[in-house]
Amino acid sequence: MSASDVPPSPLLRRFGHYLTNALIVGVIGLARALPYGLRVRYVGALVQHVLGPVAGYRRRALENLKLIWPDMPAARRAAIASRCLNNVGRTFIENYSTRDFPNRMKHLTPEGPGVAALEQAVAKGQAVILVTGHFGNYEATRAALVARGYDIGGLYRDMKNPYFNAHYVKTMEAFGGPVFPQGRRGTAGFVRHLKDGGQLVLLFDQHVHYAPVMDFLGQPARTALSAAELALRYDALLIPFYGIRQPDGLSFDILLEAPVPHTDAHQMTQALTDSLAAQIKAHPDQWFWVHRRWRAHEP
Repeated sequence: MSASDVPPSPLLRRFGHYLTNALIVGVIGLARALPYGLRVRYVGALVQHVLGPVAGYRRRALENLKLIWPDMPAARRAAIASRCLNNVGRTFIENYSTRDFPNRMKHLTPEGPGVAALEQAVAKGQAVILVTGHFGNYEATRAALVARGYDIGGLYRDMKNPYFNAHYVKTMEAFGGPVFPQGRRGTAGFVRHLKDGGQLVLLFDQHVHYAPVMDFLGQPARTALSAAELALRYDALLIPFYGIRQPDGLSFDILLEAPVPHTDAHQMTQALTDSLAAQIKAHPDQWFWVHRRWRAHEP
């Protein structure tokens, strides 16, 4: 075994997490001192030109884009990757602008056939699961709906960096509505929330080990069935939604699509995947191409 194969000690790993979080906190603190519009543009540019390339996110985005659209001109893929990183940065600091961002989102009017379906479900006490991907800014919709009186809970995955995770969770709590960690610790809470007729936001577009393989943008991708299984188990509406960033880079359209019909978990999850794929094709720079999404060959 070479020296590079030896895993870092727990103390060294903890120190690395501490330094990484210190850098993130520094970026957030500097950005928050700026006016909102400048703040969002600044962090978007910082991630696009500095942090994203250094972290390897630009390389991964280009690899994913080449996998999905091999015939697309390389310059076009490069432009999408750049704007993707900019959107990632903007989304990050928007979600840490826990006062300014919700205040802007509360003036938005959600559109689409899912709006009436949501209203009807809430009126009769039926649970609703709102599903999206890492696209545009997924928190824009939750902020807009919470401002309109909906009890929108969130489900999150704990970050590997415990220092970062502590304040990351607080940002989600600041948008209103309960938040629950994935796994056994959060299961009882979000199940109770659904049984009480609440609404829950789920993001479903990351690789999950041992999950079934679905077609996503023409390539096999392991995709969790959780959202569909919960909808079937608790008779909840399953509504795809999107916070679509507008050309000014600061405002959003909120789209709630028609509920996915209840059939079986595989078919419903493929419908969600197809919905997200259609939005990505329409707005390719708004999806987070930085994730390691296509790993269907792995368990």
